Amino acid sequence: MKDFFTIGEMSKLFLVKVETLRYYDEIGLLKPQYINKLTNYRYYTTQQFERLNSIKYLRALGVPISKLLDFFNYRDTDTLVTMLNVQKSEIALKKKELEKIERKISRRLGQIEDAINTPLDAIAEVKLPKWRVAYLRREYVLGDDIEYPIAELVKNYGINGDVFLGKIGISISVSDLKANRYDRYSSIFMILEDEDRITTSDITFPAREYLRIRFKGSHMNASQYYNKLFAYMKRHHYELVDDSIEIALIDYGITNDIDKYVTEILLPYVRL
Repeated sequence: MKDFFTIGEMSKLFLVKVETLRYYDEIGLLKPQYINKLTNYRYYTTQQFERLNSIKYLRALGVPISKLLDFFNYRDTDTLVTMLNVQKSEIALKKKELEKIERKISRRLGQIEDAINTPLDAIAEVKLPKWRVAYLRREYVLGDDIEYPIAELVKNYGINGDVFLGKIGISISVSDLKANRYDRYSSIFMILEDEDRITTSDITFPAREYLRIRFKGSHMNASQYYNKLFAYMKRHHYELVDDSIEIALIDYGITNDIDKYVTEILLPYVRL
């Protein structure tokens, strides 16, 4: 058996980059057995094998370098048990976060599939449960850049990245709707999901009945569909009871193909 192993040989044996082994030497985590003063070559022996295996194992568990240094400087069973218990708790938290993100992705995929396969230009009477939203009362005129009010909404509610995988909606006030003005929006909101926690109190859209229509296009194309909804409402003797809800189900955030855009309008109503 060989007595000494070069850093390159250690790298190949343990599948650890040479740069990583040099770094471990510099910080005192894994020192070579000796360094040739003339060549500066590092040489290792089998005494370093067990320690490097332990380092690889603990790094694979996500233990940070600083904790590894503490462990090897004060190595005993109590230190290892404490360190592994802490790491176990951190992994459990990460697992919960990943599961939350997975649920969000699954829901978003379902929403996209629903939008792709939905019947277009057809009015439906639907009853929807209550929804939580982050809500900003801010006037927005059709054609203005909507990204600024979205950024303002995100800032005001302390919304982080994982919450932002959701749907943005805008609303037209009852007064503008009754005046047939469909190019001025009174508010913007983000639909929140069960797991979402934000720094500012959210509001709830109540469970109620809506007239719903989905159409090919963006907010710019919405006016004719408002007219269609109000004609339906008049024929059936329904009355508008609140602001509209307008949501881009598929837009530039999902596709570059404007022919694939799908937008939804919801009008809350009561029967007279």
